[in-house]
Amino acid sequence: MRPILIGICGGSGSGKSTVTKQLYKNTGDARCAVIRQDNYYKDQSHLSFEDRQKTNYDHPLAFDNDLFIEHLHALKEGRSIDMPEYDFSVHNRKAETVHLEPKEVILIEGILLFSEPRILDLLDMRIFVDTDSDVRILRRIKRDMRERGRSLDSVIEQYMETVRPAHLLFVEPSKRYADIIVPEGGYNKVAVDLIQTKVDQILSRVER
Repeated sequence: MRPILIGICGGSGSGKSTVTKQLYKNTGDARCAVIRQDNYYKDQSHLSFEDRQKTNYDHPLAFDNDLFIEHLHALKEGRSIDMPEYDFSVHNRKAETVHLEPKEVILIEGILLFSEPRILDLLDMRIFVDTDSDVRILRRIKRDMRERGRSLDSVIEQYMETVRPAHLLFVEPSKRYADIIVPEGGYNKVAVDLIQTKVDQILSRVER
C-alpha cells in the first residue's frame, strides 16, 4: 500500500513531539515510522563552530529541503531512506545516518513543514499543534538547558532574536493550511484520540 504521510507542525515547544510519540505508540512500530524535519538542517562542515552558532535555525533557509523532499517522495513510493542525524551540541550533522524503512503510516514532525508548498503537497493529513507562547518558551528553556547544555541567557537571547520573529513570520501563518488544529499539544487527549481514530479508519479501509 502507499504510505499515509501525516505532517505534525507547530511552534518550538508547542508539544509536537508529544503528539507524535502518542500517535506512534498507538499505531505501533510495525506500522508506523517517524521522520523529523530537525534531522534535515543543512550540513555546515565548511563553517567554523563560531559561525555555526550564528545560524538561524528557525528560518526556512536553514533546512536542506531538497534532500528532505527527496526522502519523503521515496518513502511515499515505498522505498527506504538513510536519514541524516543532527548534533545540536556542535551545530552540525553527524557522520552517521539512520536507515528508515517505509511503513503504512509516516509521521513527519517539524516547525516549518507547512511553510514549504512542496511538502504540503505530499501530506495526506496536516496537523497543527497550537500552544500559547508563554508555555512554549518555558518548555524550550527546560529542553535546551537540560538536553543541549545551554545557559538560560543564551536560550532567552535566541528566542527573542530568531525564534519569536520566525514564528510570527513563518510558523503562525502556516496554521491556515492545517486540516486539524490541536490546542495545548499532546495534553489534549480528546484531540489526539480523534486523530488516532481517523488514522485507524484509513488503515482499516485499506486492509479491506
